[in-house]
Amino acid sequence: MKTPQPARLQAAPATLPADRRLFRELYFRDTPRAVRFRYGLLLLDAVTVLFIIGTSFLERTVAVEIADTLLGLVLLAEFVARVRAGPRPLRELAHPATIADAVAIICFLIPALGAAAGFLRALRVIRLLRSQRLLARLRRDFPTFQRNEDTVVAGADLMVFIFIMTGLVYETQYRSNPQIGDYADALYFTVTALTTTGFGDITLPGRGGRLLTVVIMFCGVTLFLRLAQSLFRPAKVRFPCPRCGLQRHEPDAVHCKACGEVLSIPDEGS
Repeated sequence: MKTPQPARLQAAPATLPADRRLFRELYFRDTPRAVRFRYGLLLLDAVTVLFIIGTSFLERTVAVEIADTLLGLVLLAEFVARVRAGPRPLRELAHPATIADAVAIICFLIPALGAAAGFLRALRVIRLLRSQRLLARLRRDFPTFQRNEDTVVAGADLMVFIFIMTGLVYETQYRSNPQIGDYADALYFTVTALTTTGFGDITLPGRGGRLLTVVIMFCGVTLFLRLAQSLFRPAKVRFPCPRCGLQRHEPDAVHCKACGEVLSIPDEGS
């Protein structure tokens, strides 16, 4: 069953420029090339994060800065396409995730500003995994994702938080803190702080460093608890009740526990 399209996006008006019609299809519809395009966006975000991690161990040569700029131009092209695709471009520009993207892209285009802010691109993973259209496609294409959706989303949220905090620790510390020499050091500190292990061999000096450590510990524990909850709570399937709309039920449920409606949950058998 196809995901319903919002009325304003089902078909782009013929009066729109050709590029906007194309972008609306790619970002908001379920055509085969639109699906491939949105999977490509997830891959682009993963490549961006891996690029930042990899180049942190390299000397900042002209070649590395050229690679930064080229990747920044690719991200800029995607950014412009996404804003053009929206029905209200100005509202899209005011979205916090869009602002984070803009900051990250500027840092790629002007490497001296610090490519670590490129970790903000990881916020798009959260945004994409909140898209009902993409989630519906992932459920159809990957049965494993359908069975473990909550765990995958909670795990993605935790990983994105770790990536962003690692980038923030690195960018604020590597110039003045000899204990933070590269992303490996920043990642090590972030994970030890997040798990409240705190070995003490790497610390962030000053009031700002202490406050950042508190943020990492507080938010990290919250995300860990959410991931643990999704791992250990009883498994349920997503199947909307035709009467009351309750989304989650036990796999062998015959009646909706909220309204008593008879359910016909698909079963692959055993």
